[in-house]
Amino acid sequence: MTVDGTLLDETTVLLVGDTDWLDRFETTLDDRTDATVRREPVTNAALDLVKTGTVDCLVVEQFLPETTAVELLRTLRTETRTLPVVVATAAGDESTASEAIGAGASDYVAVGDDLSAAVAELFDRTDRAVRRARRERTQRERARQFDAMFDDERTATWVLSPDGCLARLNETARDLVDAPADELVGESFWTLPWWSAADEPNPDVRSLVETALDGSFANAVVAPSSLTDDSTVVDLSVRPVSNERGELVSVVVEGVDVTERVELERDLRRSEELHRVTLNNMTDTVLMTDEDGEYTYVCPNVHFIFGYTAEELRERVPIDELLGPELFDRSELAEEGVLKNIECTATDKAGNEHTLLVNVREVSIQDGTILYSCRDISKRKQREEALATLQETARDFLYAETHQEIAQHVVDDTPGVLDLEASAVFLFDADANELRPAGHSPALKELHGPLPSIPLSEDTLPGHSFVQDEALFLDDVHRSPHLSNEATDLRGAAYIPLGDHGVFLVGSDTVGAFDEVTRELADLLAATAEAALDRVTRESRLREQDRTLQRQNEQLTMLNRINETIREIDQAIVQAETREEVDHTVCELLTDDDRFEFAWIGTVDRTTDTVTPRAWDGAEQGYLDSRPFTVDAASGEPVGRTAATGEPTMVTNVAAGLRDEPWRTDALARDYLSAISIPLVYNDLTHGVLTVYADSRDGFDETAREVFSELGETIAAALSALERKNALLTTSMTRVEFAIDDPTFVLSRLAREGDCTLTYQGGVQQTIDGSYVFVTVEGTSVDAVEEAAADLVAVEELQTVSSDGDGGVVRLRLAQPFVALELADHGAVFREATATPEETTLVVAVPDGIDVRTVTQLVAETFAGVELQSKQTLDAAADHDRYSRFLEAVTDRQLEVVQTAYYSGFFESPRERSGAEVADTLDISPTAFYRHVRTVQRKLLRILFEEGVQPPAPGGVR
Repeated sequence: MTVDGTLLDETTVLLVGDTDWLDRFETTLDDRTDATVRREPVTNAALDLVKTGTVDCLVVEQFLPETTAVELLRTLRTETRTLPVVVATAAGDESTASEAIGAGASDYVAVGDDLSAAVAELFDRTDRAVRRARRERTQRERARQFDAMFDDERTATWVLSPDGCLARLNETARDLVDAPADELVGESFWTLPWWSAADEPNPDVRSLVETALDGSFANAVVAPSSLTDDSTVVDLSVRPVSNERGELVSVVVEGVDVTERVELERDLRRSEELHRVTLNNMTDTVLMTDEDGEYTYVCPNVHFIFGYTAEELRERVPIDELLGPELFDRSELAEEGVLKNIECTATDKAGNEHTLLVNVREVSIQDGTILYSCRDISKRKQREEALATLQETARDFLYAETHQEIAQHVVDDTPGVLDLEASAVFLFDADANELRPAGHSPALKELHGPLPSIPLSEDTLPGHSFVQDEALFLDDVHRSPHLSNEATDLRGAAYIPLGDHGVFLVGSDTVGAFDEVTRELADLLAATAEAALDRVTRESRLREQDRTLQRQNEQLTMLNRINETIREIDQAIVQAETREEVDHTVCELLTDDDRFEFAWIGTVDRTTDTVTPRAWDGAEQGYLDSRPFTVDAASGEPVGRTAATGEPTMVTNVAAGLRDEPWRTDALARDYLSAISIPLVYNDLTHGVLTVYADSRDGFDETAREVFSELGETIAAALSALERKNALLTTSMTRVEFAIDDPTFVLSRLAREGDCTLTYQGGVQQTIDGSYVFVTVEGTSVDAVEEAAADLVAVEELQTVSSDGDGGVVRLRLAQPFVALELADHGAVFREATATPEETTLVVAVPDGIDVRTVTQLVAETFAGVELQSKQTLDAAADHDRYSRFLEAVTDRQLEVVQTAYYSGFFESPRERSGAEVADTLDISPTAFYRHVRTVQRKLLRILFEEGVQPPAPGGVR
């Protein structure tokens, strides 16, 4: 049976000894308590057990086998001072008890003859010893705890007497003030320098202390006045301390520096305010629900996405209806803890759909367990879809080959990119200097009406955007001063220049249709279109360059072939001896080129105004007999036009205008698909017309025209050379005399101005300085003629060769070629010219083979008032032959020197002028003059003597 209220139930009791009464006591403990009883008769074993710390109380008999209880106590107290030890003895006295108590025994019990009474007393004494030891141990523990708290460096501690005066303080409190702390003991706490300034009590601290003096705990946060840092804050805790009877024995005041905590709290409040403002204004929405889906928190800015107020959302729209019942898997959330970037579609209060990106997280905040963070990505989704459409558009642009195709692609793809139906593209027409609509949507036409071409100026919105190269984003076009169509229903619109290509227009009937994303996408679409237009322009230019290079290569190839043919013609006509040979050679070599079907040369007959064929080659097929070739500038036939105009005629496509000009039918019947006619003219002398036909369209171009024109001049020059050669070789001449009445003729004017008779004496020469002519003066002095010549622009210089007072010989240097040179180019010889103040006559010798009509026409074209006086045929074979041989033997300079000497009277006897004077006239040395004269004399004598018996002198100088 246990005893109520004993501490022995919870203790381990060690019994040391081996007596009967200990046996009885052990039995009593087992019967009356739940204590753990250990028994050790040996002292050393008992000490070892005590050292293990498992013994709560020790009961020792006085006399032990090896020692006594007193000795055991003395040894035991070196190990522990707190273990309760009860000494019991069967025979003892007061001295024994005193010795045991002095050795450290907790109690002493004398066991008498009545074992029951002794055991009962021992039981009580042991229980009291355990209780007393437990209480002392508690007090010591409390004292240690108080000392630990009192000496805590983090806490300032003050101990006050029951009247509120300072009794004790720790080092932390001492360090708070500079004054000696010991001098403050006995002062009222609220007057101490920690809390008071200028001896003024701190009412808040006094109130705290008075609360504790009344027996209650008090707490307050105060700012110590002694601290220099005004931001320091101290949390004061004041608690009363009472004894067992409930009487106040002291007051403990503890002060903790809570400045950091206060700052944290202040920061937390600011952070809460910041978060509150952020949540109210951010575009993301935060929701929190419990496991049943009931809202535990709704972000104040929920209306940004969903259009509901927080209260409306709580009452009307459950989370499953708002975000969808299958937004996430609950088991997956439990496993992962957070699910990110869940895309879903939600409908707002107005019925508009939004694409959301939702993060779901498990939380434990008040009653909330699931946190939803919703971000509206509708604009981003729209932008992504628009960019995808724009990418498709860019791919479509890669296959577009014209600006028109690109313009239509832009219009067709605008709704997918910008979600706007009304659009148009204007392309710049540089030739008309206007913006031309190249594509537009039906929606734009419905809003704006028909789109006309827009003159390029800044008075219209498209024109202003294009000229200024500026993108215009208008919330309302009706507010713009550049709006040209006041009746338009277009409101919000954008005009974006497409580089140098035009303008992109996109709009809506809504004011402010363009947000930031739409503007960016519109710019991107315009930039993509501009790049595509640049590409098409670049590729078009490259293709045109390729075509140009191909044409140039073809032209170069054709030109090379033509040049080869012309070189062959040049070589052939140089070797030709007759005009017929030149004509036939030209036609033959031209048709040897497989590009030319037929070539012929015709003579222009001015009397009948027809062109008569004189040579041809190739596939003639009766073409020359199919019709007469008339000289007519209005006719389409190339031969007649060239003969009439004297200019090349080129027909690149004979089939064009087939019904308008009959000659084309005849030409096409013979596969003549293109043709060119070239006048054969040299120094204004016409030798006919060369016509060539090709069996392909565009067989001739401008390069061919130039080459054939040069060929015509070459042929004409060759024919003129042959005529001059034949004129030199022929002995039959026609002497033609003309009377002219032309005041501009230099000899006529000079004779009239000088009032004399001037006679051309031959010797005309053409140099780089002009034409030199020897003229005989009769009827006046040479000085008078020289004075008259000074006023004539045509005469650049007059040099007196000889003078006899009433006449003489002069050499004129003329600014323009003399008529004798032009006649010589035509094969005729200018024999004489006599000019008086009243009339002028010319005598021209026309060799056999030269058409006199041609020479007559040339004279008529050169002078005014020409009249044919006479025409006479002469034969001077011998003289002509010797003269020709003489001209061939001497050089031009030798002939000039001997002519000047002759007309100067050097060969007269006596000499009219010396050799030195003539040499001075010629601006040469006398030695050179005599050398030239002697050389000419030897050559002339040798030619004369070749007809006689004697041969020319050997080693003669030519």
